[in-house]
Amino acid sequence: MHLPTLRQTTAFLRTTPLHPQWLLGHKHSSGKWISKHANGVVLDIGCADRWIERFLPHGSTYIGLDYPATGKELYRARPDVFADASLLPLMDSSVDTVVILEVLEHLRYPTDALRETARVLRSHGRILLTMPFLYPIHDAPHDYQRLTKHGLIRDIEAVGLHVDSLSPTLTSMESAGLLACLAMGGSAMHAVRLRSWTIFLVPLLLVAIPVVNLLAWLGGRVFPSWGAITSGYRLVASIR
Repeated sequence: MHLPTLRQTTAFLRTTPLHPQWLLGHKHSSGKWISKHANGVVLDIGCADRWIERFLPHGSTYIGLDYPATGKELYRARPDVFADASLLPLMDSSVDTVVILEVLEHLRYPTDALRETARVLRSHGRILLTMPFLYPIHDAPHDYQRLTKHGLIRDIEAVGLHVDSLSPTLTSMESAGLLACLAMGGSAMHAVRLRSWTIFLVPLLLVAIPVVNLLAWLGGRVFPSWGAITSGYRLVASIR
């Protein structure tokens, strides 16, 4: 089976422990977070299929923006405008909320993009940002950086924004489980692609994935989270 076809075939498993990324949860969780903090004119940078639009509060104005090289080729994006996040085609102080979900790691010049975000935000406007920390390279070659929470705070404050809240995406136990499941799932797909003799061991990995997922999920609820390990961060910042 061709690799993209394999991914599409297994996508329906995403909401079950059988999927390597099950611990990341469903978009609905991020949607509730967005609906809590977003308002007014909302700019969605890296909008892909515009999925956050349905979670915005009534009366919001949505503007979807994506980058041609990744939006068209990788995500079949449906933006209102194709543009570079480092050079936003918007007026100063014209947006109330900027949403940047899992995008900053793909930007060649992330500080320029954050500076542009600050420029288009109105007074008391907000940026809602998520970024992976412990997560595999993806969308290569458009994957350039990972930041600790301290690096995120540094870069946000450097462009004149104030960090209102910053929290880990997953607990340390959940993050460890996620990495283990991704490693097993990635190795299984790599074995299939290379037609390696290890393809005969793939069923063992497929059995191990739900076991690790469930153990990590349980561990995340039993043990206190160690702050040094997380799959990523969720941040709210504002301009004042």
